[in-house]
Amino acid sequence: MRLLTIAGTRPEAIKLAPLVIEAARRPELLHRVVATGQHGRLFHGTLAAFGVEADADMGLPTAGQSIEGLAALVRAATAIEIDRARPDLLIVQGDTTSAWAAAMAAHAAGLPIAHVEAGLRSGDPLLPWPEERNRIEIDRAATLLFAPTPAALANLAAEPEVGGVAILTGNTGIDALLAMRASLPLPPPPPGGPRLVLVTAHRRENIGAGLANICDAVIRLAARGDVEIVVPVHPNPSVRAQVTTRLGQVAGVTLVPPLDYPQMVAMMARATLLLSDSGGLQEEAPALGLPLLVLRENSERPEAIAAGNACIVGTDADRIVAAASRLLDDPAAHAAMARPALTFGRGDAAARILDAIALWHAPALAISAPVPHGGGLKGRM
Repeated sequence: MRLLTIAGTRPEAIKLAPLVIEAARRPELLHRVVATGQHGRLFHGTLAAFGVEADADMGLPTAGQSIEGLAALVRAATAIEIDRARPDLLIVQGDTTSAWAAAMAAHAAGLPIAHVEAGLRSGDPLLPWPEERNRIEIDRAATLLFAPTPAALANLAAEPEVGGVAILTGNTGIDALLAMRASLPLPPPPPGGPRLVLVTAHRRENIGAGLANICDAVIRLAARGDVEIVVPVHPNPSVRAQVTTRLGQVAGVTLVPPLDYPQMVAMMARATLLLSDSGGLQEEAPALGLPLLVLRENSERPEAIAAGNACIVGTDADRIVAAASRLLDDPAAHAAMARPALTFGRGDAAARILDAIALWHAPALAISAPVPHGGGLKGRM
């Protein structure tokens, strides 16, 4: 069976690496991974951290492109790749512009689509934009939909426009996190030192006023004097300019370049508190028992909030500072959010996904029944 995966961003690389590794163990699968070039070396470096690599790179001129321009480039290049590789199935992950454009190209070509991390919904078509649009349209076009949680599966079941087969698999991001965490030597931090607060912010909807408010909150928290605040600066030029201007000379705040995945996991493992608008970190923080304040007004991952590991605080500086101060000053409040929870998976999602694909493609040859704790939707395999 010939599988083609198209991806372009660092988060996609993290979540697809377990799938690439697992597919390589199965001789009946020919899995071709093609990068769009959206995150360039960062994408390839992330795969390399897991000991895998892409088979090809489209080399698209993605820097400075509008969303529409990037989508047009990826869609055209994917159509060429589909014609060249003649795959049986296209795999896309998540809700990036690369994933959406590749899925639309496959849909136009009549090629079945598998959507890894299907069914996420914020409930607001504009927050986040264009990710909410992307994930909805990919799900409507997909033949196989791999839902990471029961809530995501329920979202798919509630949408009559979704006509494919949906299966509960867990999230491959947790596969990646658990594998990387187990591989890292992590000595305990020295006692008595400042506590580490890790801050990431890059969402398109936060650039401008929202990011300014987040920076103001960081400045106020740094003034406490008992925390070490580390901010990996996203490569987006608009984000980088705003963050470096506001925080570049603030005592107690360290700006660092984008961290590779092992560095990020190590940083989270020793952090006391995480402030972030990232979707992927909403999945990873609960698994590590790291309290998370979500710098957004809503979330397509409500499981982290329901589990008690995360709290939505938006981008109001007063609200951010109040919530962070409570967790830093009240050990009981911190402990309540610091209980590790495998809310988004158990570390076996990649195997479950490929078992399901095998059963879909050739039921008589399937290695094992897919996702014993999952289920099918609107179709049988």
